[in-house]
Amino acid sequence: MEKQIIIKSTTGLHASLAAKVVQTASRYAVEIELHYADRVVDLKSILALMSLAVPHGENVRIVARGQRAEEAIKDVSSILG
Repeated sequence: MEKQIIIKSTTGLHASLAAKVVQTASRYAVEIELHYADRVVDLKSILALMSLAVPHGENVRIVARGQRAEEAIKDVSSILG
């Protein structure tokens, strides 16, 4: 399952936002990744997520696999989009 969203935070994917995303993604026993600019990172890793330095207004894709993939994507996208 996957979903494309636009980063709506005016400061992009900054540290506190990334922390919220990682905390939310970690609640689910699914594989969940963020795809941006030909890179793929694990959404349960704050260092990997912050290494992307995604700015405001950019399109990203969230991909999840597992039993609760749809729910995980919905929760994570509500934070980012």
